[in-house]
Amino acid sequence: MAGPLLRSGVRRFPWLCNVLLYGSLFSAGDAAQQLLRRRPGQEPDWAQTRHVALVALSFHGNFNYVWLRGLERALPGRAPGAVLAKVLCDQLVGAPVAILAFYTGMSILQGKENIFSDCKKKFWNTYKTGLLYWPFVQLSNFVLVPVYLRTAYTGLCGFLWAIFICFSQQSGDGTAKSAFLWFQREK
Repeated sequence: MAGPLLRSGVRRFPWLCNVLLYGSLFSAGDAAQQLLRRRPGQEPDWAQTRHVALVALSFHGNFNYVWLRGLERALPGRAPGAVLAKVLCDQLVGAPVAILAFYTGMSILQGKENIFSDCKKKFWNTYKTGLLYWPFVQLSNFVLVPVYLRTAYTGLCGFLWAIFICFSQQSGDGTAKSAFLWFQREK
């Protein structure tokens, strides 16, 4: 019973369902990275998670919803050429916008004096790290997922990305290496 109701809700209110799911999963990624990094007796920084939620709900979820629909209108279908063009556009335009919005949005919400400092320090490393992950995610997204669920799917995969980018925003340098080194140190 819940399956058909959920599907009909997503079809009736695709924007709302996709954005809420995306924001929830991205926020959960921040909470997860905090729990993974937590030392005994240390409490999670829920204000940080609220900031991530605000950026994810106000910008990222909406941007992805409009962006993925726009890509489908501009490059319709699942033919190999159209799919590869969508992945390329996503990585050359969508990814930089999303990374810049994340680092800048978080800096604004944290009250940092120089809101572009994290962008300057971490953008290229984060972008290059994303190139190891997102093209494969979006390839499967554009081939297998119906348009009305693509933002939700991106949010699901974004959970793992959020763990990484939230770690990078708090204490990493935007490289996968810094996350792996931290993880190895903890073990």
